[in-house]
Amino acid sequence: MSSLSRFALKDFKLNTCEAYCRQSPCVSSRRLPTHLDVRGEISVPEKGKSCAIQSKTWSPIVAAGSSIVQTSRNSKVLCKAATNASGDLPTPSGMSLYERIIETLTTLFPLWVIIGTIVGIYKPSAVTWLETDLFTLGLGFLMLSMGLTLTFEDFRRCLRNPWTVGVGFLAQYIIKPLLGFSIALMLKLSAPIATGLILVSCCPGGQASNVATYISKGNVALSVLMTTCSTIGAIIMTPLLTKLLAGQLVPVDAAGLALSTFQVVLVPTVIGVLANEFFPKFTSKISSVTPLIGVILTTLLCASPIGQVSEVLKSQGPQLILPVAALHAAAFAIGYWVSRISFGESTSRTISIECGMQSSALGFLLAQKHFTNPLVAVPSAVSVVCMALGGSGLAVFWRNKGLPVDDKDDFKE
Repeated sequence: MSSLSRFALKDFKLNTCEAYCRQSPCVSSRRLPTHLDVRGEISVPEKGKSCAIQSKTWSPIVAAGSSIVQTSRNSKVLCKAATNASGDLPTPSGMSLYERIIETLTTLFPLWVIIGTIVGIYKPSAVTWLETDLFTLGLGFLMLSMGLTLTFEDFRRCLRNPWTVGVGFLAQYIIKPLLGFSIALMLKLSAPIATGLILVSCCPGGQASNVATYISKGNVALSVLMTTCSTIGAIIMTPLLTKLLAGQLVPVDAAGLALSTFQVVLVPTVIGVLANEFFPKFTSKISSVTPLIGVILTTLLCASPIGQVSEVLKSQGPQLILPVAALHAAAFAIGYWVSRISFGESTSRTISIECGMQSSALGFLLAQKHFTNPLVAVPSAVSVVCMALGGSGLAVFWRNKGLPVDDKDDFKE
């Protein structure tokens, strides 16, 4: 979903501003001091409400929570200091009404999933027109829109944070698949349902995790990077793990899974990154339209799988919901507590959400295209709802709980 990554990256830019602020010899990372001792002309009221700085020799000063008018090495810097010193990131004042509406629609993602689920179950004909070919195009467009928000610098940040990003990657492709396999064995699920559960557990992180991370006060920039890495890694990891864990239950076309994942995930993402890198003016024009389309498409991609398996859900709902809900609940919990061994609270929340939320729509598409039994697609359809409700509920709980004052920052710029 383009809107998810776009607002996440805006949030990341605010983090970057805070990083500059920490490096500045004259500005505090939390709030502007009551008076500054720098070369030039300074006027700062004691209440910390505003400041005016004129300097010929200091580097540009950028403060988190400030409204920047102009920054230049040899020009004036005017800013209004934030009165809120709680550490929360402020809402970007430069957002237009359209952008604020899109952000609101995006953060209400769980509500749209609930509405889509109700429509899918009781009025399936309203959403089942989005069949395999159109479903593939819709998912490819979401991958393209995510790529349009990324640059080569994002991948360089991954190299600067190999341990942090790597733990999220391992959680996505070790903890989650083993959980899916273990739950299928413990509950003695039928072969097609077990295969579907394993398949969805081997899928990469979903863009909805970026919104959940934002709500939970996690590290949004890290979430975007983890989603990107797991998405690219899905070309190899999803078919390989599905073959290893589910191959003993039903025949698995690993080559076909790899090819479909390559076509639907990697190609659109790479095209988006290249377009953003070499044609920034063009992508900036597109970016004003893609968020709204992304919100609509994501809702349809969640509702359509439910509609296509609505009869099965009505007759076997509880038996199908239990294993999928257990998979997500265990992934959230294990991802969090394993991360807490080495990381701070914010990073642990991010890894937990990334581990517990994945691209269920991709799992549904792969199940439809490469498995003859339609029941294989059912766990992915149920996962759409469990993932969205579980992730958003956990995010709201963490947001209300807040972050520790001494929480450490594990993410390097």
